[in-house]
Amino acid sequence: MSLTCGFIGLGLIGGSIARAVRQFYPDSVILAYDVNQEALKLAQKEGVADRTAREIDESFRSCDYIFLCAPVQRNNENLAAVKKHMSEDCILTDVGSVKTGIHKAVRRAGLEDRFIGGHPMAGSERIGYGNSKASLLENAYYILTPSPGVPDDQVEAFRQFVSGLGAIPLVLDCAQHDRVTAAVSHLPHVAASTLVNLIRESDSPDGIMRMVAAGGFKDITRIASSSPVMWQQICLTNRENISCMLEGYIRSLSEFKDAIDRGDADRLYRLFDDARAYRDSFSSASSGPIKRSYSIHIDIADRPGALAHIVNLLADRQLSIKNVSITHNRETEDGVLLVEFYEEASLLQGIQLLEEAGYPVRIRG
Repeated sequence: MSLTCGFIGLGLIGGSIARAVRQFYPDSVILAYDVNQEALKLAQKEGVADRTAREIDESFRSCDYIFLCAPVQRNNENLAAVKKHMSEDCILTDVGSVKTGIHKAVRRAGLEDRFIGGHPMAGSERIGYGNSKASLLENAYYILTPSPGVPDDQVEAFRQFVSGLGAIPLVLDCAQHDRVTAAVSHLPHVAASTLVNLIRESDSPDGIMRMVAAGGFKDITRIASSSPVMWQQICLTNRENISCMLEGYIRSLSEFKDAIDRGDADRLYRLFDDARAYRDSFSSASSGPIKRSYSIHIDIADRPGALAHIVNLLADRQLSIKNVSITHNRETEDGVLLVEFYEEASLLQGIQLLEEAGYPVRIRG
């Protein structure tokens, strides 16, 4: 399939989609615009972008698909510029985490017959084109919110296009999308940041809480390391849904507090057991709004060279390691060594290699 895809914004998500297009649709032409000229230069140097633009201009008229990948607060401005230069057959899409606002802007712009909202539910704590990768979309849900005026055959064509990038397309109404993501993506980021701030405010001057937070606490608050600007904008553009979910979460916390205050053993057991059973029903696939961590725990003997042996085993197979750390707080973890990979394929190869070498390995759930 030969397509011309335009990208307005070439950061982490835009860059990852562009890389996936280059990988899975190699005959396609990729045109990119970004205020960051260094990102554009790198994209051309790497062969991801065929052409770049210094502004949103007539060069975008040749596009079959145009992706709005700039920060949410700039989308309305870019939308007006794109409207002047897109062809009648072009499909416009975006990658924002909140959909209702962009759909309203599209309606005002008179582009409802050409807009399919998009949200690849994948990400990273790192930002920018330099951290983009095609595998970011692999097995990730990619939610589509087509405007009512878009013909069914064009929605289906775009759905197949997204599927061809390795993602899992899911068509939803924009209002339903915003409620779902408020619950499973936006609220967890708020909760993680709140937990981290609570520990920061409660810690002693010698920082003992921070020192021992390297176990389960660090894991469940990992997403608090995400971009504060991005999450500020998400909270401002999906206020009603996030506030509603927060209200429900506060009620749930109050229920836990009441059970603890009363010493109600049966009620506490039910609350924990219900959560355990429902959580265990989740798919272990990498799809979802909060990208899974490809990590394993390994039990190793406390002897010189043990750590180096494992690292060398993995390096000899040219497996890229994202992080290696010693788990000092083993309250919830079985292995003393934590190894994190960039992608699932490396994780699976690493597990096989280490188990063949006789190391007990456990995948983080």
